[in-house]
Amino acid sequence: MVYRRYFQAAVSRLRSERRYRVFAHLERDVETFPQAVWHRPDGQTEDVTVWCSNDYLGMGQHPEVIAAMIETAGKVGAGAGGTRNISGTSHAIVELERELADLHGKEAALVFTSGWISNLAAISTIAGLLPGCLILSDASNHNSMIEGVKRSRAETKIFRHNDLAHLEELLQAAGDRPKLIVFESLYSMNGNIAPVAEIAALAERYGAMTYIDEVHAVGMYGARGGGICELAGVMNKIDVIEGTLAKGFGTLGGYIAGDADLIDAIRGYAPSFIFTTALPPAVAAAACAAVRLLKARPDLRTAHQRAAHITKHALAAAGLPVLENGSHIVPVMVRDAQLCKAASDMLLDRHYIYIQPINYPTVAKGSERLRITPTPRHTHEHIASLVEAMVDVWHTLGIPFVEPPEHLHVDKNGDRCTYPEIKLAAQ
Repeated sequence: MVYRRYFQAAVSRLRSERRYRVFAHLERDVETFPQAVWHRPDGQTEDVTVWCSNDYLGMGQHPEVIAAMIETAGKVGAGAGGTRNISGTSHAIVELERELADLHGKEAALVFTSGWISNLAAISTIAGLLPGCLILSDASNHNSMIEGVKRSRAETKIFRHNDLAHLEELLQAAGDRPKLIVFESLYSMNGNIAPVAEIAALAERYGAMTYIDEVHAVGMYGARGGGICELAGVMNKIDVIEGTLAKGFGTLGGYIAGDADLIDAIRGYAPSFIFTTALPPAVAAAACAAVRLLKARPDLRTAHQRAAHITKHALAAAGLPVLENGSHIVPVMVRDAQLCKAASDMLLDRHYIYIQPINYPTVAKGSERLRITPTPRHTHEHIASLVEAMVDVWHTLGIPFVEPPEHLHVDKNGDRCTYPEIKLAAQ
């Protein structure tokens, strides 16, 4: 092909910048999750432990969720049959939207094929329907939110990440024009949590709409899994709550929940909703089962938080550079693209532990990391093996260790640390 050289050059740039991505060929096992079968490039297979899955609570493996999918597929078939407007509004998807609206205490909800699409469609449509809208967007917002902002063509101001004073300054300067504050509740690369109550209060004071992405929090926070907004008691003060079905709920799809008129307007004006085939009924039924299940299972959220807490403390006690935050995300900083990829490769090749390296453009250059996501099914033995493997990799590659935080116990010899029944080799 005459144009092939352009694509080859583009890929070469990725390689030279250490940004070329290699996908691990994994086959999950419902019986042994978080273990999976790794299909190696040489054709051989190995059992590995996955430490970077977004199936945070293991709902993708839950018997009730799987049963709902199988039963629905057996009754109505594999596909949706069309867009929502052309035969694709199945009973399963209607039931799912009702459950999601109830989860967030909203009048209505609308399901999309992914969380990326729901942000793109909703943000661009809302801003497009508000005359003279000014979008106020957090500097650390996800790519899907940025693309929604761009697509809206509305004037946009970026406020410094989680900076309430800067946000208020921009709100004051905006005057009486329509304003839309766009932010996340939990930022997945750093694991930090937004001051949602304070942002909601500013929005109310200055007459702004609020749009929050709860993708990394739904199912996992709040009494019924409604996310950080439920935990903070401000769901009723946020105009639009966006979430995913592919992380805490373990299936596929994205959604928004809000006022019935707003949801109806997006349903009627968003091209990426109107012209996209609907979620298959079997997927919608599985997601619905997961939402219903997690509304009634705070114990799963407790187990998840416990696993994250122990993992963070065990890694930190071993002198590994864990980025502190208040969530379940466990970023271990490497700060070098080549070393980050090498660490990921060595964990997989030598220790059969899979953690995907996170490099630019997902994070800024110089902030490369391994992003670890514990689940309730990661045992103390899994955690011990993870820490020992990472200590070995850090030593082998010469990646700097840090001093363990003062609140963690290290014995007199400095070569052992303890945390809730886990004994791990430290630096």
